[in-house]
Amino acid sequence: MGMILLGPAGNVEGDILTSLKKIKVLNLDAQEIEFVHSVMMGNELAKKAGALAKELNIRLSVHAPYYINLLSEDKNILDASKERILKSCERAHYLGAKYVIFHTGFYGKLTEEVAYSRVKIQISELMNEIKKNNWNVHLCPETMGKKSQFGSLDELIKLVKETGCKLCVDFAHLLARDQKIDYKEVFEKLKVLKLKELTCHFSGIEFTAKGERRHLLLDKKHTKELLSEAKKQSYDMIIICEAPNTWEGSLEMKKEI
Repeated sequence: MGMILLGPAGNVEGDILTSLKKIKVLNLDAQEIEFVHSVMMGNELAKKAGALAKELNIRLSVHAPYYINLLSEDKNILDASKERILKSCERAHYLGAKYVIFHTGFYGKLTEEVAYSRVKIQISELMNEIKKNNWNVHLCPETMGKKSQFGSLDELIKLVKETGCKLCVDFAHLLARDQKIDYKEVFEKLKVLKLKELTCHFSGIEFTAKGERRHLLLDKKHTKELLSEAKKQSYDMIIICEAPNTWEGSLEMKKEI
C-alpha cells in the first residue's frame, strides 16, 4: 500500500500562509490551491508559501482557472486558455507544486476523435513551453463530469500514454459522467500507466442524464468503496476533497484509512 495523502481544495481559512498552518494543526497532508477566476498570486508569495509548505511537509497542487477551453474555434479564447495554464504552471513551480490541474474543454460540434487530436496538439505545445522555462511541473487534465466535456478516463489515459502528461482523476466526475462507478475497474484501467503517484479529487455529487450538476457532501458508501480500493494500490495517492466542507470532508476520509 502506498501513502494516501488527504487535504482540501482551497484555503481552509484566511490567506494561503494561514491556511497551511491550519492544515498542519488539523493533521492533514495536502492542499490544492484554487485559481478559480484568475491567477491572483504573485511569484514572491508563491515562493513564500512553497517554503512554508515544505517546512510543514504539506503537498501542494494547483488548479488552473476554470475559464479554459483548449477546443475553442476562437483563437483568442484558445490563446487566453493556454496563457492561463502557463501562468498557473509558473506559480506552481515556485510553490513547489508538481501538479497543475485543469478542465480541458468542450467537444462542441467536434467528434471525440477530432477533439482528442486537437487536445493532444495543445498539450504537447504546452509541455514544450514548460520544458523551455525549466518549470518542475506536470500538466494534469482532469476527468470531467459532463458528457459534453472532453475528459473521459479512457481519453485521458490515452493522452498520458501518447504525450507524457499526467492526469487528475476526479472520482465524483466519473460517477456523474457515466451514471455509475466501479472503483476497482477505474484502478484496473489505470494500471497501464504504471503510476508512482496519482493526484485525484473526491466529493459527493448531484447529476442528471447529462452529467454533473453540483458537488455535495461526501457519501459514506462511496467514500468507503473508494478508500477500500485506494488502499490496495502500490503507489502514493493525493486525494483532494472538493465537497462543500473541504477540510471536514478530508478529516472524515482520514478516519476511514
